[in-house]
Order: sequence, then C-alpha cells, then structure tokens
Amino acid sequence: MDIINIAIVIAYLIAMLAFGWWGKSRTKNSSDYLVAGRRLGPFLYTGTMAAVVLGGASTVGGVGLGYEFGLSGAWLVIAIGIGVLLLSMLFAPRLQRLKIFTVSQMLTLRYGSKQATNASAVVMLAYTLMLCATSTGAYATIFVVLFEWERWIAIAVGGAIVLIYSTIGGMWSITLADQVQFVIKTIGVFALMLPFALSAAGGFNGISAGIPERAREAFFSWGGIGAQTIITYFVVYTLGLLIGQDIWQRVFTARTPKVARWGGATAGIYCVIYGIAGAIIGMSARVALPGIDIEALGKDVVYAEVAMTLLPVAVGGIVLAAAVAAMMSTASGALIAAATVARNDVTPFVAGWFGKKIEVNTGRNPEHDIAANRYWVLGLGAVSIILAILVNDVVAALTIAYDILVGGLLVSILGGLLWKRGNGTGAALSMAAGTLVTLTTMITLEVLSTEKFAGVYANEPIYFGLGASLVVYVLFSLLSAPTRTEVTKHWSDRVSGRVDMEGVSTDQ
Repeated sequence: MDIINIAIVIAYLIAMLAFGWWGKSRTKNSSDYLVAGRRLGPFLYTGTMAAVVLGGASTVGGVGLGYEFGLSGAWLVIAIGIGVLLLSMLFAPRLQRLKIFTVSQMLTLRYGSKQATNASAVVMLAYTLMLCATSTGAYATIFVVLFEWERWIAIAVGGAIVLIYSTIGGMWSITLADQVQFVIKTIGVFALMLPFALSAAGGFNGISAGIPERAREAFFSWGGIGAQTIITYFVVYTLGLLIGQDIWQRVFTARTPKVARWGGATAGIYCVIYGIAGAIIGMSARVALPGIDIEALGKDVVYAEVAMTLLPVAVGGIVLAAAVAAMMSTASGALIAAATVARNDVTPFVAGWFGKKIEVNTGRNPEHDIAANRYWVLGLGAVSIILAILVNDVVAALTIAYDILVGGLLVSILGGLLWKRGNGTGAALSMAAGTLVTLTTMITLEVLSTEKFAGVYANEPIYFGLGASLVVYVLFSLLSAPTRTEVTKHWSDRVSGRVDMEGVSTDQ
C-alpha cells in the first residue's frame, strides 16, 4: 500500500518539474514571467486563484479543525473564501486595469509619493518570504511521514522542486501547476475523502450517534469553535487576503476585469464549499478514527490518518498528493510574489540610499528582465528553504508579518481605493502609526505574559494597530493638502483603463 501511494506522490512531483519547462516556452518578457502575460481566461484564473489561497492550513488544517470542533471548524476556510469574494467583487476589476506588478506600485500611482510605497514594500517582502517558508516546512511534513526522511532532507527536496519549476517558467509554470493542483485537490477532497470518510462514519446519522450527547450540540453548531476564534479568522485571513501581494499578483494575471471579478468570485464560493467539506471529513474521522491523539500529535495528523487508514490503496496516494499540491501552490505563489516585490520595489528603494536610480522590468530588454527575475526567484527560494530548515519559529515570524500587514498597511491600501480625499501624507503616517502600535502592543503583551509568544498570537495588536492607522489616515489626510490634480487624473485614467502603463490613451 505504501509503495503505491509513494509512487503516486513521486509521479506528481515529477509532473511539477515538467510544468516548469512548459512555462518557459511561453515566457517572452517580464509580463509573461510575473503575471502570465495578463492573459488568463475564466477557467485558468479560477483554478489558480483557488489554488493559491487553499494551502496546507485550509486543506490539512481544515480537516483537523473539523475533527476537534466539528462543523464550526469550517470557519477558517470560509473566512478565506469570503476574503477572495470581497476582493474579487469590490476591487479586482480596478486592480486588473492598472496593469501593475505590485501593491506598492498601486500606492505610488494613487498617492504620487514614494513615502506611501517604501514601507509597504519591506513589510510585503517579509510577509511573502515567511509565507513561502512556512508552506515549505508544511508539505515537508508529508514527506517525513511518507518517505521516512529527516525533516531537513524533506524540506530541501520539496523546496527544490517548487524552486525549479517556479524559477524556470515563472507565473506560467506556476499557473499550470496550480491548475493541476486545483484538479487534484478537488478530486482528493470531494470525490474521494468526503464520501469514503462519511461512509466509514455511517453518514450524518452515524456521526451524530458516535458523538457523546453532551458534546453533540456544540459539534454540530456553527459557533462551537468560539466567537473570538471566528472573529480572529476574519480579521487575519479575510482582511489579509484583501491586500496580500501573493493574491493581488494573481488578480494581475486576469485577461479582463470581468474575468478578475467573476473568476475570482467563483474561486471564493469554491473555497467556502471546500471549507465545509473539510470540516465534514474531520467530523467523520472523529467517529471512524476516534483514537487519534491530537493533543500529542497535533490536528494536522488527522488528514494523513484518513488517507492511509480509511481510503483504499492508491486512493490514499491521490489524497496525499492533494495535500502536497495545496501546500506547494501556496509556496510557489508566495515565492514569485516575494521576488516581484524584492526586485520591483525594495531594490530601487535600497539603491536610492546610495544615490543610485534603478529601473526594472521596463520592457526595453525582455531577455535581461526575465533573467534578472529568475535570479531573484532562485535566490529568495533558497533563502526560504534555509529559513524553513533552520528556524523553528517561522510561524511566529509569519504571524508578526501578518499583523503588520493588516494593522499597518490595510487602511492606507483600502483607503486609496475607496476614499478620494486620502493622500500620501495620511497614508505614510498611517502606515507608521499602525506598524508602531501593532509592534508596541505585541511586545507589551509578550513582556507581561508568562507564556511564550502570547503577544505574538494575540488579537489585540491588530485591533489597536488598525484603530491607530485609521485615525491617523483620516486626520492627516484632512489636515494636509489633497493629492495633486495631475496624480489623481492619471490614477483615474489608469483605473478606468483610458490610458496604459506608458500613459498612452487606449482609444488611439
């Protein structure tokens, strides 16, 4: 049984490498490499958007939450799905029309000031790099169980596979890989795990009968996991998805604003259904496999136990491949996002300290641009692998980056999209205030608590950071001069699609 499952996973990994070479044949310039030429239609766009947001936490973690908390374990993935829905319906068409590569470039266009850009680029780089490292460490856990490797070997091998196909073909390779990963996850969760696990538990009646009466009501309740936890999921994941570079970069791949809106909305709805399915699988496993010690082994082990115990030979291999697919899609998306931010935003920013001006991805030398982007993906991919191997608390570092992302940057980014009076001064000071309050609150709670990382994993830093950021943004935008007329006109023209990236009218 193990041999067949291992063979299926290995075949999947070899296929991932092949996608790299396929993507290379379609990569002719920076737009191809970074945003798949902005040519994805509804099917490819929906698949790649769903794949990038449904990672290990959604797939493996969602099943584990269902095992422990029942139906309410679905809220984590539901929050992710609602984030995708909101981004797609409210902002995606405008973002697609901007024809940019990064979140920071949007801020520069909107506010006409580098002050509103530099801080966001550094935070976004830290966030995407840590996201890549945590995803790399996550899928390595599957390899540890399956191949009985040491952890560092599993991370190195798995990370190398993602690194190779991402580096060679860029976003085109990642898009094809994501599409296959999307199909594998769909089959693995809906067509295999859900019916087999539900059958093993005796259906919903069997689940109800198998849960002690004192715990049954909470197990089948949407609020069983606790209101505070549900709120946390929405604050961290829903709000984070609205402004994350890894998600925005997928929006930039859409062929048209209509694809960005409705393809993304479809992906969001898919995520919600995916989350409910994962919770039901976990609930079924609670009855069919009641002896799993999640206190000692962790919730994530439930997914692997279902795959290896409840599913037939070969079917378990497909399901394990689905877990690897989920984590690899998140890792590859975060990796190319980190490289895009590093080259387009952070490098020119740092070069400015030394009086140098660097222009990147101008289109004047496509081969040079592609080669430079590959070097950045390769370098940062290697850094993420090393981080995943050496740092045991990468999750804590990712949480800090997520808190700063939401607490420090959310207001200025969404404010720029929603409020015409917001300006560069308000945005820059808002970022500074939100980041400072978030970090200060986090450090204070950490010092006052006797538990390790109590401040890092608390919700208060985000709440206080968001509050401070909002007050400062509104106050200083009103107290200072409005954004220059030429900046707002160019912004309006770009958002409406009347001019292209070079400022040339699209009507010509």
